[in-house]
Amino acid sequence: MITGYGVVSPIGYSVQEMMRALDAGVCATCAMPPSWNRFGRLRCQVGCPVELRDPKAIPRSLRRTMSPMSIYAVQASTQALQHAGIDPASIPQNPRIGCIMGSTTGSPQAITQTYETLLAKNEYVMLGASEFFRCISHTVALNVAQFFGIKGVVSATCAACASGLQAVGAAYDQIRLGRQDVVLCGGAEELHETVVGSFDILYAASSGFNDSPSQTPRPFDARRDGLVCGEGAGVVVLESRDHALARGANILAEVVGYHTCSSGIHVSQSDDSSMTHCMKTALDCASLSPADIGYVNAHATGTPQGDAAEARAIHAVFGSDIPVSSLKGNMGHTLGASGPIELAATIEMARSGTIYPTHNLAEIDPACAGIAHVQKNTPKQFTHFLKNSFAFGGINSAIACTVPHM
Repeated sequence: MITGYGVVSPIGYSVQEMMRALDAGVCATCAMPPSWNRFGRLRCQVGCPVELRDPKAIPRSLRRTMSPMSIYAVQASTQALQHAGIDPASIPQNPRIGCIMGSTTGSPQAITQTYETLLAKNEYVMLGASEFFRCISHTVALNVAQFFGIKGVVSATCAACASGLQAVGAAYDQIRLGRQDVVLCGGAEELHETVVGSFDILYAASSGFNDSPSQTPRPFDARRDGLVCGEGAGVVVLESRDHALARGANILAEVVGYHTCSSGIHVSQSDDSSMTHCMKTALDCASLSPADIGYVNAHATGTPQGDAAEARAIHAVFGSDIPVSSLKGNMGHTLGASGPIELAATIEMARSGTIYPTHNLAEIDPACAGIAHVQKNTPKQFTHFLKNSFAFGGINSAIACTVPHM
């Protein structure tokens, strides 16, 4: 059961702020500063940043091992626990409360600073111990766990853009196997020029709208030319049914099916047949048919090949009648944080009875036709939905959820 969630996103520092921005059609994409090009000029000159708020609310003894991504995750976790009605003071006494968090890498800011210091001074002793904890790949999971005193399972998913949704899926597995009662799960990322550079050299980042940032990214659109990197965190409180009911929790949604798989075909090119298999298997796990699904929240980032492959896969599973939209036109691609951020937004859409459109989708690319693209705020009641996240390495993940209506 999902009983709470919190987000720090480029379009809002809470779920409420994010949903108001989606309702208003806000786009967070903006031009980045000159420092963006200190390692050579990037083709992509835009991003979706977050303005860090009140980091000093976290005690220095805990904050010193945190980069912005871990601070975002702690803040989103605090929101999620409050939303779920769980007192953080009760967590250290309960070994059946766990934490699973995903990210693409450790802090790119910390990694860059560490190697700049190391290469300049040629001495490891010039590095502080806290820098190590900001660089390691499970920095988000360990910092959230330390902040709340978590005694249960702590692990990190690291599968690029699928990391956050895989964290939710891994938490679902822990709970359904009876190993944990509650898991804080999700993902976090930082916006940094080295991250954008990795997409830039693959020609996967948007570069044609540097002079008009709000017009990109453009998922499914005929003029799309790549993704726009963002940052932030999304965290979900996942509980067993018995635990949630025993404490009288407000159940927001239920994870009823999950699957993750690999294409085994290509390291960077999306494969619609494995995407199709992933979605169908998640539905089978949920004992749902495609006709039961009222909405699909697409991964669609704005890349020419990836969006087309996902559109073909969605059509193969659901045909042309199920509403589909991507939220990345509003907030960019928050990478490992995107799955849980967009999952929270989708639950809120189901609870409000409004589907938000794919922002910047002005002309549907024929290569992305065959599915029911949502292009304006659309009233619709739906109970079951599917959320996709896909990643480099041919990694696919999908979660099916049921939302009880008030």
